[in-house]
Amino acid sequence: MKIIKRLVIFIVIIGIIVCGYITYNGYKLYSSVTTKTSIEDKVEEIRSKKNYTTIDKIPKDFCNAVIAIEDHRFRKHGAIDIRSIGRAVITNIKNMKLIEGGSTITQQLAKNMYFSQSKKFTRKIAEVLVADDLEKNYTKDEILELYLNVIYFGDGYTGIYSASMGYYKKIPSELNLDEITMLAGLPNAPSVYALSNNPKLAKERQEEVIKAMYLYNYISADDMVKLNNN
Repeated sequence: MKIIKRLVIFIVIIGIIVCGYITYNGYKLYSSVTTKTSIEDKVEEIRSKKNYTTIDKIPKDFCNAVIAIEDHRFRKHGAIDIRSIGRAVITNIKNMKLIEGGSTITQQLAKNMYFSQSKKFTRKIAEVLVADDLEKNYTKDEILELYLNVIYFGDGYTGIYSASMGYYKKIPSELNLDEITMLAGLPNAPSVYALSNNPKLAKERQEEVIKAMYLYNYISADDMVKLNNN
C-alpha cells in the first residue's frame, strides 16, 4: 500500500510540474504575441480590411446558424465553456487521440488572430488568455462579427463576404436560409466540406447545421423539413 501511495503522489507531482510548465510557456507565448501586436491593433487590422462586413449587414439567421453549430452556449459563457471542455475530454479519451478541442467562438477568433492551427497545449493556453482579453474588452456581437470576418470557408474564401460572393455571387445580406445553413457548416473543416471538393459531405454537414438550429430553437420544425428537402 505504501508503494502505491508513493506512486500516486509521484504521478500527481509530475502532473503538477507538467501542467505548470505548459501554463508558463503558454503565458510566455501569449505575452510575446500580444506585446508584438496588441489585441486592439489586431482588431483594427481586421476591421480595416476590404469588404469587412459589420454584423448589421449579416443575416441574423447566419449568426444563429454559426452559434448553433459551433458554440450554442456562446452568449452564456466567457472565454471558455467548461461543459464543452468536459465533453471534448470524454470524446478524446474514448478515441484515444485529440480530435475535439471544446473551443468557443472566442477561442477560435483568438486562434485566427494570432496562432497556427496546430493542437498544441501551449498554444491552447495562450489562446485562452487572448480569448479572455477579448471577452473583457469586446461585446459578444463584436466578437461574433470579427469571427465571421476571419474564418475560412474553403476554396480560398476567408470571411463571410468572400464566401458569400464566391459561392453564391451575393452579398451576405442577400443569402437565403438554404445558403446560410450550407455556408455555416463549412468552417468546421473547410478542406473537407469545400463545395468544389465534396458537395455530398457539405450537404451532410448542412443537415447537421439545420438540426442544430432546430434543436436550439432558431428555426421551426416546418423550416427544418423544407430545408432538408431542398
